[in-house]
Amino acid sequence: MSSLSRIKSLICFGIVIFAVSCGGQDRFTGGQGNVERPLVYPQTVATRPKIIAFGDSLTAGFGLSETESYPYLLQQRLNAEGYNYEVVNAGVSGDTSLGGSERAEWTLEQEGAKILILELGANDMLRAMPPARMKANLENIIKKAQELDMKILLCGMFAAPTLGNEYQQEFNAAFPDLADKYKTAFLPFPLENIALKPELNQGDGIHPNAEGTKIMTENIYTALLPLLEK
Repeated sequence: MSSLSRIKSLICFGIVIFAVSCGGQDRFTGGQGNVERPLVYPQTVATRPKIIAFGDSLTAGFGLSETESYPYLLQQRLNAEGYNYEVVNAGVSGDTSLGGSERAEWTLEQEGAKILILELGANDMLRAMPPARMKANLENIIKKAQELDMKILLCGMFAAPTLGNEYQQEFNAAFPDLADKYKTAFLPFPLENIALKPELNQGDGIHPNAEGTKIMTENIYTALLPLLEK
């Protein structure tokens, strides 16, 4: 895909997620208003370093079985490639950057936590929260992770152009700005090659289906590789 085509696709995706968010529902909660999916950690093995997959419904695996979620698929890929990590699904459907900031400390202070995959911001945009506030919340999470000597992969998102050019530019720039400032690994758009493809998304047009999540997992795995150790 050319750079121009990619930009057009991302803009169209922003329009789609803004449009389906209208009508009072936060679509990244899975259509359940402010009801969040309970955060339940899988049984862990203390001797293995942990990768904390920290995010909203895209991480939690809304509309999918546990074995179809990206953290589960990432675990399988790591196992197949000989990496001795344990992936913890710390995704909460409907979570905003503020919610993530509030739960970051106790989530990240797990024994053996070594890498953070930070995927938040979409719900801030859908609620038209100020980008500066979102950026400050994400910065707080990054700082806590770095205080714990964790490596970080920051995942970006794109704002709908219908929110206005100023909002869009400020929102979109927040993620690479933070990655540059804190020297983190950066994935500009985890839904690359998934967004706007009906065959790879659920009926809401936002959340990847099982096939789309496989591509999302590959996007994240590729960006994560430089942080991994065997």
